[in-house]
Amino acid sequence: MDTDEPRGAAPQTDVPRQLWVEEPVVRWRLPDPVRTAAVRAVIIASLTMIQAMAAFLFTLTASWLAFPMVLSSVASTVVATWAVLDVWVTRQVWHQRHGVVSVPSSTARQLRRERPRAQRAARAAAREDSGIRRKGTGRLSQA
Repeated sequence: MDTDEPRGAAPQTDVPRQLWVEEPVVRWRLPDPVRTAAVRAVIIASLTMIQAMAAFLFTLTASWLAFPMVLSSVASTVVATWAVLDVWVTRQVWHQRHGVVSVPSSTARQLRRERPRAQRAARAAAREDSGIRRKGTGRLSQA
């Protein structure tokens, strides 16, 4: 068989094959600060792994560079751990600042619902105090 069609399939007639097929996005993009922290963490972690490999190879060859490389690899490991924790902290801070809550009984969601109610009640009380009536309330004035 010299075609790339499966066996038993009907041959297609003059339908061009697409090189690129768009698929719907399944997941949302990360917020910009979180994505920046994640990219930074990946770069730092990859450089740390390269440095650790170089330290290992220098140790095998008994080079004078082995000791400084091992010390700097330990320091880089601490920095890489800090960078990964920074991604987690940045994500949590972003969620807190932008009101994204994942628990249905969350206090933040409840406060978000109560705030408009309180504002409406305050506006209604201000209207009552100032004597301004809404149209169609049916209340007669005491003139």
